[in-house]
Amino acid sequence: MKQIPVYSFTGFLDAGKTKFIQETLEDPRFNAGEKTLILAFEEGEEEFDFSTYPHKNVYLEVLDQETVTAKELAALEAKYKPERIVAELNGMQLIGELYSKFPEHWVIAQEVMFADTTTFMAYNNNMRNLVMDKLVGAQMVVFNRLEKGTDTMPLHKLARAANRNIDILYDFLDGSTAFDDIEDPLPFDINAPVIKIKDEDYALWFRDVTEEPEKYQGKTVEFKAQVAMLRKERNGMFAPGRFVMTCCVEDIEFCGVPCKWIAAKSLKTRSWVMVRATVSAEKHSLYRGEMGPVLTASSVTPAEPCEDEVCTF
Repeated sequence: MKQIPVYSFTGFLDAGKTKFIQETLEDPRFNAGEKTLILAFEEGEEEFDFSTYPHKNVYLEVLDQETVTAKELAALEAKYKPERIVAELNGMQLIGELYSKFPEHWVIAQEVMFADTTTFMAYNNNMRNLVMDKLVGAQMVVFNRLEKGTDTMPLHKLARAANRNIDILYDFLDGSTAFDDIEDPLPFDINAPVIKIKDEDYALWFRDVTEEPEKYQGKTVEFKAQVAMLRKERNGMFAPGRFVMTCCVEDIEFCGVPCKWIAAKSLKTRSWVMVRATVSAEKHSLYRGEMGPVLTASSVTPAEPCEDEVCTF
């Protein structure tokens, strides 16, 4: 079936999602007559005003994000035959659970998160899993209701910890806006003869090397890790790694890198080792046919456990 683009807007109640959608659909550059279906999974104080739109083939359906079914969504598509869908999501629900109900030919064209900075940190302190859920998949986050001169570093760090590629826009109370231009230097020297990864920096290194393995081609790294064995490659291969937590204990997962080592079979699972290895960008079954980092170890030696078994960004 023909793909239908979905423009998804996330964030918590009264973060500015409805206002942005309203202003966007008032713009003839975005609303040039395309048949548009708005799916509102959250009702705030602001309402859509269809009278201001340059074209009237815009339709609204208010739904319960928790109980909506794939069958209901398919029926709405059949009813309105939209060329595109604008979805305003409920901040108190997990995004993935809704996306799993979308028909396969509904394609997320863009996902933007809106965050009211007067309440955002409180949400992060009390419902961090929901905050991270919104940040990890967004192409952009808009931090609004900011006073000029506000220190944006805490917002920057939080957004980039969840999603290193996310664009960050600050929307100030005086009506001005500014894109985030803070550079994110890595906490290790990628041009050193041996790139030494501190225990507390493993999660950052793992994300960087898996996102851009070509950047590390031919470089030597050294890090402390736990031993994991690969199911399909037990001879001469293992996967040193660490348990990494993104936002809460529910999302802790083991993040390891395939490593060639002649004595891999002698290693004990979950034991701690210091690994020095050369990185190459290769295809491996762990990466499902995509390029990823593969290590060739020059030394694997016993090591004391890290002070914190689970590392974070």
